[in-house]
Parts: sequence; C-alpha cells; structure tokens
Amino acid sequence: MTLTHRGLAAATPRVEVYDTIVVGGGQAGLAAGYHLAKHDADFLILDQASGVGDSWRKRWDSLRLFTPAELSALPGMRFPADPMHVPDKDEVADYLQRYAERFDLPIRGNAKVDALTWNGDFYVLATDRVTYFANNVIVATGPFQRPRVPRIASDLPRSVHQIHSSAYRNPLDLPDGPVLVVGVGNSGAQIAMELARTRRVWLSGRESGYLKRRFLGRDIYRWIWPAFTRFSADTRIGRRLKARSLRTDPLIGITPSELTASGLTRVGRFTEVRDGLPYCGNETIDPGIVIWCTGFDPDYSWIQLPVLDVDGYPRHERGMVANAPGLYFVGLRFQHRKTSSLIGGVGADAEFITDRIRSS
Repeated sequence: MTLTHRGLAAATPRVEVYDTIVVGGGQAGLAAGYHLAKHDADFLILDQASGVGDSWRKRWDSLRLFTPAELSALPGMRFPADPMHVPDKDEVADYLQRYAERFDLPIRGNAKVDALTWNGDFYVLATDRVTYFANNVIVATGPFQRPRVPRIASDLPRSVHQIHSSAYRNPLDLPDGPVLVVGVGNSGAQIAMELARTRRVWLSGRESGYLKRRFLGRDIYRWIWPAFTRFSADTRIGRRLKARSLRTDPLIGITPSELTASGLTRVGRFTEVRDGLPYCGNETIDPGIVIWCTGFDPDYSWIQLPVLDVDGYPRHERGMVANAPGLYFVGLRFQHRKTSSLIGGVGADAEFITDRIRSS
C-alpha cells in the first residue's frame, strides 16, 4: 500500500500498511480473519509459526479436544466429522489449515511480532524483516503463551529430568524411570494415565471436580454448552462462572475412580524438596522425571502500551481497550463467555470485535 502519512517512508527499508492487522493465526485469528474478509476489509494475519495449525501439531500425540465436532467449528465451516466425534489434535490442525485455504485468508507465517507501539498516527508492529503500520490491531495470540513452572522446580537436583506439559509428546520420548506428574487438571490427568500403562506414576495435586463424558445418553457438552453461551460476563451467573473458570477447570470424562484404576498413585501437593526429593502431601517420593502440568502465564511483554494490569493481563471490555482506541483482543479466557477461548465459541467474539472496527 502507498505510504501517505508523514514519516512512514523513512521509518525502515520495508514498511507495509494495512487498515487492520491480526496478530496470531490460530483459531481466534482465523475467526477474526473470516469476519474481516466477509466485509472485504484491508487486513493481514501475522503468525510466528510457519504453517497454519502448527501449534496444535506440536502438542502431545494423544491429545483430543473436550468438545465434540459439532461444537468445534469456526464460523462458516463445519468440522468434517461425525457430530459426536471428539477430534484429536492433528484433526484440529488439518481443519484450521483447510479453513484458512477455503476462505483464502491472508496469513503471513514466520512473522513473530517483537513489539507493538503507537507513533501518534498508527499502531506500529515490528518484526525481524518488516515493520507494519495499522489503524487497528487485533491481538489473537490465545491463552496458552508462556509455560508456567513453579519456582520449586529449581530446588530439584539436575539428575531429575524435568519438562513442562507443552514439551511432552509421548511416553517413548521420555527417559526410563518413574514419573511425577504435577497438576490434576485435564492435561495432568490425561498424561499421567497414559504413562501409567508402562511405568510407575505419581499424580500430585488437588482435584477440581469432574464431569462425566456422557449424561443421560448425551455428550456432556450438549447439556452444558447452552449455559456456557447464554450466561455472559454481563450476568450474575456469568460472573460466577468466570471467577471459577479463571481459577481451574473440572476434569472432563475422567472420574477419580478411573484415575485410581489406571494404576497411578495419587499424592498430595508438591510443596517442598527434602534431601533432593519431592515432598508431596505427607510423603517423600523418588521420581526420575517430573512433568509440570501447571498451566500457562500470559506473555504480552511485546505490547509496549499502557494496556496491561499488574498481572500482565489486558484491561479490556469485551475485547475492547478503552485507553487505546483501535486495539482489540480476541480469544481470551472468558473474554465474554465461557466459550470465548474455544474453537466453537471464539467466532462470536470475533464477530463482535470486527463489527466494532467497521463502525469506528
């Protein structure tokens, strides 16, 4: 695009200008791109991965969604599977890739944004090869950004092999030996049960409740999805759902009895290291491997604007940032509803944000 605003031509050897730039080419970025393309907007999607769906392909081999296919579709394209099929991570990656191709979305891979600033006229997005200018920026980098590993990890001896769940692929990728899995969320429970088939496993942490996969002959999500989409953060029930969901999620399709029957050993919280060994609850154990299934922290350090709170989360109202007109977010956990960060729910927030851009 021709540079018409003052100062742009001299800013860098290569500058590109768009009305809207979407940062992130996962489900949130693709949903935003769909709605922007539908209205023939001037936009570009930047993603640090080389290919669409790569972030899903790199997750552990046996990973599956919680939601069935009928509730796992982006706007405008159903998930190509039986409605009650629970897709695995490669099926999700393939779906996202086909989605981008079907709607011919303008995605530029290997384009990690190192800094987002404001120069008085435009938002400025710096990458290693190109500097982009935009009137609007949609941050769609998703809720899983920086693996969270507790400080206690540094107290373990180097002889203990440690990884975060984001680096786990399958049992064969691990060294031999017993495993301590820390965190009784869905990731921790699934990984621990998989490993317990072939080796000794301890699962550390407190349960956060569970939901059976089926209830009265129907998939559990057929019962709870209507409530998730109905009660937004504007409602009293929605605010209670949000407060709970930001702390922890229940196990989906895994009961306490199934955990025990898998052969793993439940232990208490990992609170300290005694003589080089993890102390969990009221016992010391001796694992050769520790897998931290302890979630993720936000990483918006590249946003060099006063729009984050003390914990590093965006200050926003339904994805809109009051003190930075033209800056938006899509795909945050409970951005407006429980489903905001899920493949089947992110489209509603993306449509809301793109409508705000069109009307601004």
